[in-house]
Amino acid sequence: MEQPWICPECSQSITTDDTVVFAGDRLAHLYCRRPRDLSPEEQALFFLYCWGHVAATCGPCAREYRPSELASDLRRGKEHLCPQCHADLLESIRAHLYTCSTHPAEVRRQSQVAREAARALVKRGRELADRADVLMREAEAALSALRETIRNLESSP
Repeated sequence: MEQPWICPECSQSITTDDTVVFAGDRLAHLYCRRPRDLSPEEQALFFLYCWGHVAATCGPCAREYRPSELASDLRRGKEHLCPQCHADLLESIRAHLYTCSTHPAEVRRQSQVAREAARALVKRGRELADRADVLMREAEAALSALRETIRNLESSP
């Protein structure tokens, strides 16, 4: 059984696709209201290197957009939306960021390494939580067996 990591700020589970930061010795969402939002580094790359070209594709509308053409819904706290149908284009933008040929090769490589490291950290944390859960259940079973043995010894003549 996979144990989700819980964000200490919003008490929601943290998935491998969420943007995370360290909060002390724990992981937390960067933005709890938008857990999958672009990190500050991704935003910087997006605006620095992708401003002048198509960087997002809307599947439902089959249209492509430059960063300056994207819509936002400030009332709902959403960004990176298709200006036509208001579909969330975040995943399209993120996919573009990691393959954009205008980024220096080393920047592309390092950003991919950072993203994969964050995913691996969340995944490894879940594995450790699962292992801790198994060990806890084994300890509980052993303690229960010990108590039963003590009760049997006390009741025997």
